[in-house]
Amino acid sequence: MPRKLSLDWPVLRQLTSGDVFARDKNTESEKYRTMQPRTAEADRVVQSVCPYCAVGCGQLVYVKDEKVIQIEGDPDSPVSRGRLCPKGSASEQLVNSETRVTDILYRAPRSTEWVKLDHESAMDMIADRWIEARRNGWEDVDKHGRTVNRTFGIAGLGGATLDNEENYLIKKLFTASGAIQLENQARI
Repeated sequence: MPRKLSLDWPVLRQLTSGDVFARDKNTESEKYRTMQPRTAEADRVVQSVCPYCAVGCGQLVYVKDEKVIQIEGDPDSPVSRGRLCPKGSASEQLVNSETRVTDILYRAPRSTEWVKLDHESAMDMIADRWIEARRNGWEDVDKHGRTVNRTFGIAGLGGATLDNEENYLIKKLFTASGAIQLENQARI
């Protein structure tokens, strides 16, 4: 029994419409015509920088109902020109992971238990320790009698994903505190 030739067959449409190289709408399926990108439903798009390494690739973060729904490479980024490595492409999973820790946790020395802290208590604890370390490690003069006004009680290790403005402010903070041991991930 001969098979009936369908007029909707893509090759037949291609030949009868003059689209020999199949670059026209003749080769589109109904599913393709109705497809929408995942980002079409986003309320807003936020520019960001990938948190994983020192390269600093640009990201576009799509947000809907205050939840990240997609992260893509930013084509306007001079660093990555819209491309992301596999880790950067998967950073949406980092943000939306059910196992992501969003509380401030503190474990006292020699303790086996983590304790949740509120933001203000954690900031006070950091500030108190900063001042104590600065005071305990302060040096007015060195062994040759020269004025140095420095501390060895505070050191800084910066991350390379910070932008110039953030690094500038961190450097100012540490220098104003008298710290001289400052390093950055980008140099290591």
